[in-house]
Amino acid sequence: MKRWVALLCGCLASINISAGKYIIGAQSLAYFPHYDFSSTVDKGVAWSILEAFSEASGHKFVYVSLPIRRLQLELAKGNVDFVYPDNRGWYNSITTSKEKYFSAPITRALTGTIVKRENAGQGIDNIKHLAMPLGFTPVNWQVRIDNQSTDITWVKDIQQGLTLVYQERVDALDLEYFVHKHSAPYYFEQDAFVLDLTLPHNDIPFSLSTLYHQDIITELNDFMSSNPELIANIKAKYEMTDTERLFQQLLEQQGLEIEEVWK
Repeated sequence: MKRWVALLCGCLASINISAGKYIIGAQSLAYFPHYDFSSTVDKGVAWSILEAFSEASGHKFVYVSLPIRRLQLELAKGNVDFVYPDNRGWYNSITTSKEKYFSAPITRALTGTIVKRENAGQGIDNIKHLAMPLGFTPVNWQVRIDNQSTDITWVKDIQQGLTLVYQERVDALDLEYFVHKHSAPYYFEQDAFVLDLTLPHNDIPFSLSTLYHQDIITELNDFMSSNPELIANIKAKYEMTDTERLFQQLLEQQGLEIEEVWK
C-alpha cells in the first residue's frame, strides 16, 4: 500500500505510506498520563502500549495530533488510518459507530467533576459554572445546560481549567482522575482538588478505531489479551490503577455510602 497523505493541519504536508505503516490521528490535547501525542519525550500510556504492539507485530505507527473536532473528518477522508481515543458511545456527525471497528479498551478513564477539596459534597445545584476542555461533549450536563442551571466555560488546556477552579471563577472542571492527579501538583498545593463522586462521573473505555483496518484491530486485541502482565506493567509505570479499584478508594476517602454517589 502506497499513498500520499495531505494533512490540512500543516504539521505534515505529505507522508509516504508502505505496507505495515499506519497513521494514528490523536487528540491534540495534553491528557497525560493517558496521552499527549504532541510530546517529543513520552506520549503516555496508550502510546507505550501501541509501541509495544508495534515492536511485536512489525507494524509502524505515525502519530499525528489533531484538534478533537477534526479527528473523525480526517478518518473519513482517509488522511488517517486510526483514531485515538475513541469510544462506541461517543457521537459525532461524520462517522458512526456501526461503520467503525473498535479495539478492546487500551485504557479506562474515570472522568468526573473536579472541585476544590473544601467544596466537595455540596451537591450538583452548586455547580453553576463548569469548565470543560474544548471539543469535549458535556453529556452528563446537557439537561442542566439546556435549562440554564449550569453554564459551560470552554478551556484550551488542563492548566487553564484547574486555575479557574482554584480561583473559584468556575465551580468545577470536567476532567479525568489521573490527568488531574498528574497536572495539579505542578501548579497547586498537594490535594487541592478532588473528583467528587456525588457529582457526574463515568468509567469510560478508550479504544483505537478505524474504518477499514479490521485486521490490525484484531491483531492489537490479540496482543493485549495475550500479554496481560506486560500491559499491567506499562500501566503501573504511569501509576494508573484499575478504575473499579480507584472508585472504591475514592468512596472510602470521601466517606460516602454507595447511595450517596451520583447516578
